[in-house]
Formats: sequence, structure tokens, C-alpha cells
Amino acid sequence: MTTLPDFPCLLNGRLLPLNQAQVSVLDRGFIFGDGVYEVIPVYGRRLFRFDEHMARLGRSLDKLRIANPHSKEQWLQHARTLVAAVPSEDQLVYIQVTRGVAPRDHVMPVGIEPTVFVMSNPMRPPPPEQRHHGVACITARDFRWERGDIKSVSLLGNVLARQMSADHGAIETIMFRDGWLTEASGSNVWVVHEGALLGAPRSEHVLEGIRYELLRELCEEEGIAYNLRPIAEADVRGADELILSSASKEVLPVTRLDDQPVGHGTLRGKPGPVYARLYEAYQHAKRTQSI
Repeated sequence: MTTLPDFPCLLNGRLLPLNQAQVSVLDRGFIFGDGVYEVIPVYGRRLFRFDEHMARLGRSLDKLRIANPHSKEQWLQHARTLVAAVPSEDQLVYIQVTRGVAPRDHVMPVGIEPTVFVMSNPMRPPPPEQRHHGVACITARDFRWERGDIKSVSLLGNVLARQMSADHGAIETIMFRDGWLTEASGSNVWVVHEGALLGAPRSEHVLEGIRYELLRELCEEEGIAYNLRPIAEADVRGADELILSSASKEVLPVTRLDDQPVGHGTLRGKPGPVYARLYEAYQHAKRTQSI
């Protein structure tokens, strides 16, 4: 039996130990997955790109027609309260907002209060050997729902995709829809081609990761060409470098795809120079873009 940590959490404004938090079985997040979430990295007890995370939370809530229950200042206060209570300098703050508690009915009820849950846990970054040697991924058809742009708590498709990679000893499942790259089960995917960083364009099939804009900024600082455009599966398999990005992975090199080495020449199967430059630039951003 898994033992829950006794870190404090916030549930509907109440501070209590995580292992004592409870919600109604009629909460629409439990019944329908009717809610959204956000994950904010914390470095040295400071929240990284907090405004951007709040903006994406607001976009997801708007698309589900759930009123944002807090102002940005209130969210910041809640996050800082929990960060101060967790014995780790680097953390991940998790925010979840569901539509609330109501009798089971597919129609969105009106006049109910959203359920608001916030917790923070120590960050578990990729180990040094993954950064040094890179990681393995597998590929699959993107069988998830059509609204990947909403950071929904309905994550069964992502869970199934991630389990596929775990079953193969890989770190991620990179997915394609009709032959075009979308994203991985829990990461955005980047292709390096002739020194340029390429990403899938923003669409309803792709969650706009916070690192979309961050990597654009880092590429500009580093003099790396950056472009969002449709990326064919063949371009992924023939990439000079493949990179994953997410809140917990930051940027991470992919060096094997479907058990085949990524890249060409002397760098085949090894982390590449674009990854190395972006990783160092990311570390600088962590020190300068946290509040």
C-alpha cells in the first residue's frame, strides 16, 4: 500500500495534511474528469515563469467554462504557502480546479463552486546519466482526444501512452496523428534540423507547453533558428537531434527512438550541440525568471 506524504495541501482554501484531504465522490473531477490542472516548477523556493502558468490555467478554465476561483495574487499566495512548508528547495506545485460537486449529469451545472486543490512536492529531475547519455523513446499513433490544447485532468490517453513506453524501458512515447508529430505522453517534442529547433505548431492537438515561448526566447539569445511548423514522422526519425521539454524534464535529449540511434555521424546516438546550448541557457533562465 502506498503511503501518502504528510506535506500540507490546500483544499478549498483549507490547509491540511495531504493524507487527510478528501473530496466528494460526486465531484465532477472524479466522475467525469471535468477539470483542469497546472504544474509550476520551483527553484530555490521561487516559482518559475509563474505568470505564464497562470495564463495557461486561465485559458484552460475558459475553454471548459469554469470561472477562475482566484486572482493571480491569491494563487501566488497559496503556492508560496505550500512551498514554504515542503522541505525541499526545488519543487513542483500542482494546481487542480474541477467544476465542483453536483448530481451526476453530463450537462454542465450552473451555480456550483469549483473544487480547488493545491499541493507541492519535491522535484525529481532527470538523473545526470540521462542528461549525459540521453534517453530512449518509442513512437505510437496519437489515439487521445481532439482537445489536447486543454490541460485537462482527463489523462487516461496519456497514461496509456506513457505505460507503453514504460513497458519498453523507455522514458516517453512520441505520438503522430495522420503522420504528423503532435507531442509525447507528458512532454513537448522538438526536432533539430541543420542547426534549427523545430516544433509542432500550436493547435487543438498539442498542449502549448510553457517551454514553447521559453525555448523561443532561449533560441533567440543563443542565435539558434526557431520555427513552429508541421513536422512529418520521417523528419522526426531523420532528425539531427530530438529533445523533450516539460516542467520536470526541462530539456532532455532523446538518443534512441524505437531502439534506433538518433542523429548522424559522430553524434549518432549522443546528445547534440543544440541540446547542450539550450540546457545551459535554461539553467540561466531558472535563476533569472523565478519569483
